[in-house]
Amino acid sequence: MRDKWKQIRHFAAGFLLCGVVMTAVAFTLPQRVKGTVYGDVNADGAVDIDDVNEVLNVILDIHKPDTATVVNGRVTTFDISGVQFNMVGVEGGTFSMGGTAEQGDDASSSEFPVHQVTLSDFSIGQTPVTQRLWRAVMGKNPSYFSGDLSRPVEKVSWDDCQEFITKLNEMTGKKFRLPTEAEWEFAARGGTLSKGYKYSGSDVLEEVGWCSSNANKTTHPVGLKKANELGLYDMSGNVREWCYDWYGAYSYSSTPQVNPTGPETGNVKYDDRVLRGGSWNYQATYCRVSARQGARQNRAAYEDAPAYPYNFIGLRLAM
Repeated sequence: MRDKWKQIRHFAAGFLLCGVVMTAVAFTLPQRVKGTVYGDVNADGAVDIDDVNEVLNVILDIHKPDTATVVNGRVTTFDISGVQFNMVGVEGGTFSMGGTAEQGDDASSSEFPVHQVTLSDFSIGQTPVTQRLWRAVMGKNPSYFSGDLSRPVEKVSWDDCQEFITKLNEMTGKKFRLPTEAEWEFAARGGTLSKGYKYSGSDVLEEVGWCSSNANKTTHPVGLKKANELGLYDMSGNVREWCYDWYGAYSYSSTPQVNPTGPETGNVKYDDRVLRGGSWNYQATYCRVSARQGARQNRAAYEDAPAYPYNFIGLRLAM
């Protein structure tokens, strides 16, 4: 009889525990997983095994604390409600910024004059920000190429990125930001480990980036191509990436600089911010480590533009 009552108590305790877990899921899941149709939690327009996996990930991680774990002294892994992302520590140094010799005739006038830049230590995202991380922070996924949350987020303005970063900093207590243009190029070149490649990690673009010749007119999950010397992925293709700096007057100063943050204001007519890196719809010449471009920083600037105007622009974090 004593064993029977013991079994009953165990059953009751298990039943109560299940009730507590299901209640927690019921209240938390709608805040963590949102879809466009009932059951379509990854918002790809269909209810399938990917949705099941997303739900399981949420349930398993629902009480997991937000953490930052240092890996081998150089890579820091952050966890935001079960979504992990890596920041790579970059040792500072001095480099030649702009259209250096390996860039050849592809370098445009905006990449000159080549000038010396000295940077302090910083950290930069190992990959572009994914749709999964954006949704974990913002509660929605704005991307045109949805259906796989491992793809980079896109269709985000510079102002959208500032809102994302503000919320991420509130969640982590850290000071994430967009990289400066100089930091971005230094990291893309491989930092102090640079081997002088034309693209980020190789002289053969298809080894390291998704561009117009191999992307099949779409983005791809981050980190599938070869990494560069620092272990960074997708800096020469997948989506273009916002930098902190104003694009300014389009060209550089020849004066050596220390930790530059770009001009104080943008071009009077366009107020552009700097874009770096290649993208799925860009040719090889725009995927080089020194290639640069400007784009309007706010969403309103794109509203009247034709067909998916900025589904090739994302971001990479720095700190």
